[in-house]
Order: sequence, then C-alpha cells, then structure tokens
Amino acid sequence: MSGTTSGSGRSGRSDRAGRGRGRGSDRRGGGRPRPERVSPARLVAYDVLAAVRDSDAYANLLLPTRIERAGLSPADAALATELTYGTLRLLGRYDAVIALAAGRDVAAIDPPVLDVLRLGAHQLLATRVPTHAAVNESVALARRVAPSAAGFVNAVLRTVSRREPADWLELVAEEADSPDAALAAVHSHPVWVIRALRAALEREGRGDELLALLEADNASPRVNLVALPGLADDPAELGEPDRYAPTGLTAGAPFELVAAHEGRVRVQDEGSQIAALALSRAAPVRAGERWLDLCSGPGGKTALLAAEALAAGASLLANEVVPARAELVRKAVAPVPLDVPVLVGDGRELDPVAPGGERGFDRILLDAPCTGLGALRRRPEARWRKSPSDVAELTRLQGELADAAFAALAPGGVLAYVTCSPHTAETHGTLGRALDRWGDAAEALDTAAVVQGLVRHPLDLAGDGRAVQLWPHRHGTDAMFIALVRKR
Repeated sequence: MSGTTSGSGRSGRSDRAGRGRGRGSDRRGGGRPRPERVSPARLVAYDVLAAVRDSDAYANLLLPTRIERAGLSPADAALATELTYGTLRLLGRYDAVIALAAGRDVAAIDPPVLDVLRLGAHQLLATRVPTHAAVNESVALARRVAPSAAGFVNAVLRTVSRREPADWLELVAEEADSPDAALAAVHSHPVWVIRALRAALEREGRGDELLALLEADNASPRVNLVALPGLADDPAELGEPDRYAPTGLTAGAPFELVAAHEGRVRVQDEGSQIAALALSRAAPVRAGERWLDLCSGPGGKTALLAAEALAAGASLLANEVVPARAELVRKAVAPVPLDVPVLVGDGRELDPVAPGGERGFDRILLDAPCTGLGALRRRPEARWRKSPSDVAELTRLQGELADAAFAALAPGGVLAYVTCSPHTAETHGTLGRALDRWGDAAEALDTAAVVQGLVRHPLDLAGDGRAVQLWPHRHGTDAMFIALVRKR
C-alpha cells in the first residue's frame, strides 16, 4: 500500500522542496476553516480526469456533458473547464512538482489521490484561486475519494504553496537528468514528443521556435467557428473573420451563435478548414465531380466539403471505420441539403470502382489516423497516450490508406493527404514513400500555392511548396499537414 493512505499528514518532502520564501498561506488566507463540501466545478473536473485516466475518455467530448449534467452556472462551468484542461496540459510539470513536494515518485501515489494533487497544484501554480481555497477544497475532495489520504494531500499542497511558480520551475529543471528531460518536465511534454517537434521544426530551418511551440501547446486556444459557405451568413456578418480561413470566424458568444444556426455555423479549427478547402479549391470544379472523404469521422471537414460540393454541383461520399464516429458524420452533414451517403468500413478495403463509378473519384480527402500531436492545445491528453512505438504502426496504416485512396482516384483526380500531426515520419515520411511507390502515375502539386491562394492573408510557410505545415505558435492553428497529389 502506498503512502497516500496514511493519515499522519507527513508529506515526506525533501529539504530542498520544503524550503521557500513563505508564499501564500498568511498572505492568501491559509488559516481559514476548510469547507464542508467540494464545489461542483471541482467535482466535475475530478470526474473528467478520472475518466481520462481509467477509461481513455476524451476530455473535449466528456466535459460538456458532465457540465450539463451537473447544471453548472456559467462561472462554475468556466472553472471546471480551466481546471480540467489546465491540469491535463501541465500534468507532466505538476507530477514533477508533486514528486519533489512529496519526496516520492508519483508512481507510488494512488491514482485517485494523484489526480486530487494535480488539480490542487494547478490551482496553486497557475490560477488566482486563493491558497486556502485550493488546499482546503482539495483536502475535502480527497476525503471523498480516499479519506485516509486527506492529511497527505494537505501536507503536499501546503509544501507546494510555499514556493512561487517560477521557483518550482527552476527546481524541476535542476532535478532533470538531461536538457530534454528538463524541457519535458517544465513544458509538460513527453521527451519523445519534444524530440519529434524539434525535428519537424529543424526540417524547416526553424529549430529556434521550439520553446514558442511548446508554450503554444500549453495555452488555451480560442474557439474557432466555420460558417458553411452558401448556407450561413458571411463570417464578417457573424463575428470577427479569422486571419486565414475564408470560412472562419470568432465570436464573443460562440456557442450561442452555433446553437442559433442549427449546424450551419460550427466549431472548427482554422487549420482544419484550410485542409478541407485546399482540396475543394485546388482547381475549378466541374459539375458532376465525385468526391470522397475516406476517413471522415467526426465530420467537421466532411460538412465543409459537403457545402463546397453543393455549391459547385459535385457529389460527396463519406467513409468511416468506427460506427459511432460514422453517426457523428451523419449529424455533421445533416444541415447541408445534399445527399451524403456515409459508409461504415475500413478505408483500405473500399471498392475503388463501385462507389465512384467506373472512372473513380475526382477528389479524395484522406485525413489519416495519426498521433494527434498537432492538436495538443485542444486534446491535451493525447500527449500522454501515445508512445514512439505507435508511430511505426500508424505510418504503416497511413501508407496503406494512401495507396487505397490513390487507387480510387480517377485519372486527373486530386488526393489531399492530411494529418493533424507534424511528426516527420507521419508527414513527409509517409508522403515521400507513397510518391516513390506511385512513381510516374503521381504528380505532387504546389500545395503552398493552392493554400496561399485561398487564405485571407499570406501564411508564413517553409519548405519546398509541395506540402504545407501549419503551426499553433506561428499561425494560431492546429499543426495540420496538407499535401496535394494529382493522378496523371
């Protein structure tokens, strides 16, 4: 049994971690009596963290339903959101701090208690929550999930409260056994992810942007909206038009705007919009074209493609291997008055002839399954779920899907290969090997020229032009990779 079940209140902290400048307790009211109950916002945040840990749940999907079920006020909903996403983004940093404050590796702390400590550390080190509230509410939460650990939680969090956040970061960096380990702990990314991001930036000659990228991954992203072209008002009439995506906007009350437009205005990252538009606007559309979204779940790009196809007189077919995600695609395209069949099946086994007719598809979007390292701002738990061993399996799958998509293209058709990952093995690696296999049958298009031709303002891009890599720190988007290939 781990030390977390002890009720002695001793943290076992090291002398270095325990010494500080006396931050917080008196200055921020640490002597007030602890509350009898835990705030609903903290309960919701804890429940989501537990589900992410135990069930591999996705916070962005689970949190809204838990907030609604709990009937949280707008203020409590905002607090629950900050606690959940903030803790998940900086979990690696907080684990390093907790290990120092507790004097033991976090692996020796029972998982429910560790989640309580993470939530408490986030409140102490990254929010304006008073020390007494952060500590006392955390102790009350510990009494609910592991009563015998309440004293341990109290002792560890009071140790954390005695140092300023900058002092903890300095100490965490000093304790790391390598420069990359220090970056990983301070900026809360696994070491292998740090190295993959560095390699991707260095490929562009922009290795000096690594710190800016890590900081962007840990920042709360704004809520981007898409106004489906031809179905919703111009973005300028609905809110503030986005800098790049011609269909994108931001608004002061985004979710109210979404609800009022019944699916014609949706939440969608600007980079995701650009990826879909790169395919639909790669060349003028001929009436009667057949389009395919091969890996369509959850349907955001599909809905935008459907609106574009409707306006241009094209048809669209969607395919998704997971039935639940296929249902999300159906819901996403429902507001578009275009018949969009949604098949459920493995994209590698899609009949290259029957669904698109004898001549195949004129445009195919392959938004390939990937590590998701490009969307760590919005899905922060992804960084803790993947490992280097996943990359080999994913790149093999990406290559097989790319071959199936290319086989399903009509002569002269265009394939958009897209990933929400900047990992070079999943981007240039998968693309380069596919082009080698396809030989003279494939022509890599000037994707940069296509994208620059559709955005509102020029993008700061690097590379040879046959692919576009977007970045959160440089463009304010998810790190989408986009490459267009024509079948000769």
